[in-house]
Amino acid sequence: MIGAGVVGGAVALALARRGSAVALLEAEPGPGLGASGTNSGILHSGFDSPPGELETELILASGAVRDRVLDRLGIPVLRCGAAMLPRDESQRREVGLIAAGARRNGVHVSLTGDGALEIPDEAVTDPVAYTLALVRESQRQGAELRTRFRVAAIERRPDGPFTVRGEDGQALRCKLVVNCAGLFADQVARLAGDDSFSIYPRKGEFLVFDPSPGERLERILLPVPTKRTKGVLVFPTLDGKVVAGPTAADLHDKHDWSVRPEAREEIMPLAAAMHPPLADAEPIAAYAGLRPAGRGVNYLIGASRACAGLINVAAIRSTGLSASLGIGAHVAEIVGELGLSMRAERELIGGEVAPAEGPWWQRTARHRAVVV
Repeated sequence: MIGAGVVGGAVALALARRGSAVALLEAEPGPGLGASGTNSGILHSGFDSPPGELETELILASGAVRDRVLDRLGIPVLRCGAAMLPRDESQRREVGLIAAGARRNGVHVSLTGDGALEIPDEAVTDPVAYTLALVRESQRQGAELRTRFRVAAIERRPDGPFTVRGEDGQALRCKLVVNCAGLFADQVARLAGDDSFSIYPRKGEFLVFDPSPGERLERILLPVPTKRTKGVLVFPTLDGKVVAGPTAADLHDKHDWSVRPEAREEIMPLAAAMHPPLADAEPIAAYAGLRPAGRGVNYLIGASRACAGLINVAAIRSTGLSASLGIGAHVAEIVGELGLSMRAERELIGGEVAPAEGPWWQRTARHRAVVV
């Protein structure tokens, strides 16, 4: 397993629970220091996901088991629900279509008299706590976590095991390689001889606010999405802050975690239109996340055609947090189809939740400031 973000953690847990020997390799000093640590933390219900697509199926599959995992692993969650707020008649028609799609997906929604869409099952979590909890549970289930293991080579003799080598000389032999390397999944795949896809970073910037006195935000506020982006939203955090964002800026540099000077101008008018108390508010922090977008592909999950024994789990965009548990189960099925024996899924063990290292929205930003 390469990559200990939320998707890698979920896949490692799914495989370990089914009896596989799992080594989870992470290039950074710890899990969740990449895209997973700068996710909004919103747990989507799949209400606005296109019916029938793999991404939708995996979000819905995650939703069916998520509450039990959250409770058993002690992952914090704010079950606040959401509202989508149309601004004009054309957006009201679009919201009506989204409501119809939500019902086809089996997600409960309701339309109010002014055309707003209420989605009670949307929730907010701490994406770092979520990622760390999955990784720790995978360890309790027998997985091994190796941090600071930056993969430099993937070698395989004909019909033999893989040898995965790190930049520092570490080496690991394995039967299968599961590539959950996020922004660098394309580079990892190329090390194994698979150049069938490419990943680019889509930057999403967020502004963090202290709530105005007496103005507590009770739910997630969603704009009507476009084909390219879900748009700027406003949501409460578990630690009582208000966050607005994200932007959507397509980049080439996978190491550029900076917040652009123009991000505030792109976010503030849209955020204040949905939540007027932000009109005169000053952000207390800003951070950027880099989402691993695929060129012409989304949710590329499956066995590589170029390298037998390589499973790519790539181009998992911002919904990866919401879909992670479904992705893990889906990859476990693929591993079984490749001939590795899968036992019946063991029960979750659970355990103590480690104390928080400050707000999740600061953790990756601090790390990236040091790295850059």
